[in-house]
Amino acid sequence: MTQDQQQPDAPCGIFITFEGGEGAGKTTHIRFLSEALERHGREVVRLREPGGTVIGEQLRGVLLDPRNTALSDEAELLLYEAARAQIVSEVVRPALERGAVVLCDRFTDSTVAYQGYGRGLSREFVDEANAFACQGIVPDRTILLVAGSDARTGLARATHRGADRLERAGEGFHARVNDAFLEIARDDPERVRVVASDRRKSRTAAAVFAELSDLFPWMEGLDESDPAFFGRLDAKRSRVRA
Repeated sequence: MTQDQQQPDAPCGIFITFEGGEGAGKTTHIRFLSEALERHGREVVRLREPGGTVIGEQLRGVLLDPRNTALSDEAELLLYEAARAQIVSEVVRPALERGAVVLCDRFTDSTVAYQGYGRGLSREFVDEANAFACQGIVPDRTILLVAGSDARTGLARATHRGADRLERAGEGFHARVNDAFLEIARDDPERVRVVASDRRKSRTAAAVFAELSDLFPWMEGLDESDPAFFGRLDAKRSRVRA
C-alpha cells in the first residue's frame, strides 16, 4: 500500500510479501498465488529481494556470492537497502499506483531477521534503514511460511540446490533468524500471518489463501481437497518423485 492509496478514489493496489527461513517454499506459493490471481483478472507483479531490477540483480550477485566472505555486516545491510530502494521506486510504487497486486519474495522483515537478529545489528538502525529505503511503502499482508520446528528442516531443503553465502552462515545464525520471524509475527499479527509449510503443498496453499481471503473474497471457503484448484500442486510433486 502507498500513502496515496489511502484516498478513496485511488487505485486498489495490494502489496503482499512472503517471508520465512531458507527452504520454506516461498517461490512455489508465490507462483501458485500469482497464477490464481491472474485467472481472476488481476495484474500481478512478481518480485524477489534482493533483485527485481537490473541494479537489484547485480547487488544480489554480490550479496549471495559465497566467495564474498569479507563483506562486513554493515555493508551487507546497506547493499540490501540499496536494492530495496531501487525496486520500490522503479517497480513496486508504480505497480501499486496502477492497481496491480505485487507479490514479493522477502522484504523488510527479512532484513530485521537476518541483519538485525542474525547478524546482531542494532534493531533501531535496521528499522531506520528500512524506512528510508521503503519511501512509505508498507505491505498490506505478509505470509510467514514456517518449515519445521528448527532451522535444519528448511536448510536441508535449500542447500541441495547449492548453498549461497547466507545459507552457509550456520545453524545458529538461522535459528536466530527463524526465532526473529516468529517474534515479528507475534508483534504484528494483523499484518503477518503464520502458515506451516507442509510437505503437502495443497495444504499450505489452502492455508495461504485463507489468510488472504479478506483481501480477495473469492478465496474464502476454498478447500485443499478441491482437485480442480489445489490438487495439481500435489500432482506435480508426485510426478517429480516418480
